[in-house]
Amino acid sequence: MTDRDSAAWWERVAEGRLEVQECSRCGTLRFPARAFCPRCRAEDWRWRAVEPVAEVDSWIVERRTTPPTTIVRVRLARAPHVVMYGNWRAEREPSPGERVGAVFEDGPKVNWVPRP
Repeated sequence: MTDRDSAAWWERVAEGRLEVQECSRCGTLRFPARAFCPRCRAEDWRWRAVEPVAEVDSWIVERRTTPPTTIVRVRLARAPHVVMYGNWRAEREPSPGERVGAVFEDGPKVNWVPRP
């Protein structure tokens, strides 16, 4: 759900851009978007593009939907402390530690697919 802090993030996703907030004071990357840095509490930040490559951390399969929907939790490859969620777009289940890439389709969504 979009709120005051996440609206700009969803706009970027709708444009096919993967960006996270970066603290202007300490440089900490953060997701989800929020009004202040969880590390130094600064309220100054900027948007920073990140490489849309990650590793699968875990996942769940929602079987109440038709067809079932797999949601993955990933850690960005170049910022492993940044955790994101998204839809899994492959015919098989993901594997722990699997390298994945973000794709943007079906509106403002981040989908993750296997990457060589």
